[in-house]
Amino acid sequence: MVNVKRLPLPLIETYEWQYQGACMGADSEVFFSPEAERGAKRERREQNAKKLCFTCPVIDRCREHALAVQEPYGVWGGMTESERAALTRHAVAS
Repeated sequence: MVNVKRLPLPLIETYEWQYQGACMGADSEVFFSPEAERGAKRERREQNAKKLCFTCPVIDRCREHALAVQEPYGVWGGMTESERAALTRHAVAS
């Protein structure tokens, strides 16, 4: 279950950066895995998502958002959920 208390207030200024994202209008299936997706198929999808992320003018803002609210799913700011979790674990351990 997602903890929505970490999310910022629903103000347009808080989320306006998303309109500048390279992902705007892209199919969400590129960024979020279908149920039980594993292995090479998942890796290919994640790499395709990251390719789009790395062209994005707001990649840093997207990554900051995903880390701040602990997004549990999908590729955000060029990072997968497992990469974000590992970074968070490392930061807590330090």
